Amino acid sequence: MAECYRGGKRMKKIVILFFVVLASLATYAQDNLQFPIEPTMAKEWKYLSDQVMGGVSEGATTLLQDGDRFYLRLTGDVSTRNNGGFVQFRSKISLFNKPEMFQLIHKADKDGEGLEGVRLNVRGNGETYHVMIRTYFTWSPSDYYYHTFDTSPNWQQVDLPFKKFKSSKYRERGLEVDQIRDFAVVAYGRDFQSDVSVSEISFY
Repeated sequence: MAECYRGGKRMKKIVILFFVVLASLATYAQDNLQFPIEPTMAKEWKYLSDQVMGGVSEGATTLLQDGDRFYLRLTGDVSTRNNGGFVQFRSKISLFNKPEMFQLIHKADKDGEGLEGVRLNVRGNGETYHVMIRTYFTWSPSDYYYHTFDTSPNWQQVDLPFKKFKSSKYRERGLEVDQIRDFAVVAYGRDFQSDVSVSEISFY
């Protein structure tokens, strides 16, 4: 009987240890929501330009590889003619298809605190680009939250705090992470040549 009791205590300790380790892994995963661009993930993104609204900008999004690193490269000729002015790659999302990235960030929790921003690993041609995010409160294509970032020919990390995202419609409501439904990297707003690459998107 005593041996059974000791065995039960050992089993109880093992079970407790298992859940402690599991909780630690969950916390680590929540603190490091990293989404490297990979061939399997590339299908979650699509190219879009102002031609959907009568503009004349032209471009493309291409999945490329640099050593062990995969990345999406957005190239194109951005033109403001015909009230246009953008090329972009954006997440494929609908009411019936929520990418894994959104599923995870909606559930993320860091010791009771929410995520603070988005981090990109980027390189480009020295121009300024935008991250544009829409939520379940911003259904119009012209209603979004945005933050700009600069590029250089070398890979670099850029941190974009959510509290510094601006609303295109001057909404008082700030960007709410658990309401994100659309994410885009955009060459926008002026006549220029786009060439920006992103190898990883993460949330911190």
